[in-house]
Amino acid sequence: MKKFGSLEAGGTKFVCAVGNGPDNFVKEIFPTKSPEETINKAIEFFKFHNRDCSLKAIGIGTFGPINLAKESETFGCLTTTPKVNWENTNMFTPFKNAFEIPVSIDTDVNTAALGEYTWGSAKDLNNFIYLTIGTGIGGGGIINGSFLQGDQYPEMGHIFLPKIKGDNFEGSCPYHDDMCFEGLASGTSIGLRCGLNASEIIESAQVWERVAEYISLALVNYIYISAPQKILIGGGVMKQTHLFAKIRNNVLKHLNGYNHSSINQKNISDYICPPDLGENSAILGGFALAKKAYSTNGSSN
Repeated sequence: MKKFGSLEAGGTKFVCAVGNGPDNFVKEIFPTKSPEETINKAIEFFKFHNRDCSLKAIGIGTFGPINLAKESETFGCLTTTPKVNWENTNMFTPFKNAFEIPVSIDTDVNTAALGEYTWGSAKDLNNFIYLTIGTGIGGGGIINGSFLQGDQYPEMGHIFLPKIKGDNFEGSCPYHDDMCFEGLASGTSIGLRCGLNASEIIESAQVWERVAEYISLALVNYIYISAPQKILIGGGVMKQTHLFAKIRNNVLKHLNGYNHSSINQKNISDYICPPDLGENSAILGGFALAKKAYSTNGSSN
């Protein structure tokens, strides 16, 4: 059985894995520190598991923003990331130089979407959106069987939303303050609103009503723009599973019957739902990236 590498590079932690699919992989998790220390630790992980030269390719899903224009001199480099000391870090070349095998890179949310498309709850779909709500908010998706991508990838976490009446929060986005989705409803914003981590806030707290409202407003925009067959929502904030019912009810309220699809009260739980693969969506998507890179560039080697 061929062996592949996968890296989920996050602003809080790196997850490295070697394997082939959902039933066959090992992984290691370590905190995101300085670029040099963290990237070198990931490279050492893959070198350890490639002692027999059995690794065929590596797939990387990374936090961003990142330059994915392959013709660019800064392809694979982070750009205006708020992660301190990581701006302009090259997330691709160190791995490409360390191994004589194909390496493929994409955003963490696109990679997670690919994992769900390959093995999870989007396996039989051609159009869906994957949203992650954690420290920040990111979104990816597959439209007509391909990643939703143009000149660059979409920044779903930075769409502008109307402010809820009575919400005086100043926002947490360093670029848009309280005007964008991430600035209003990310884990960072929730922490600033309450002075607590999202995991420490009780279910009955009023903040969840506002968070669910902002998430539902964003989802309605995505629904009207891309008409997805399903919306998957993961990330640390969504471990507050009571949010799903609030979000679904609010989405139906805001659609207000003006909708050309079959979204209704009976099927909304299947339409807006957590990813089947849970915290392994991006890691498994990394395997899918690696397999595609191998079949395209390395299978004849």
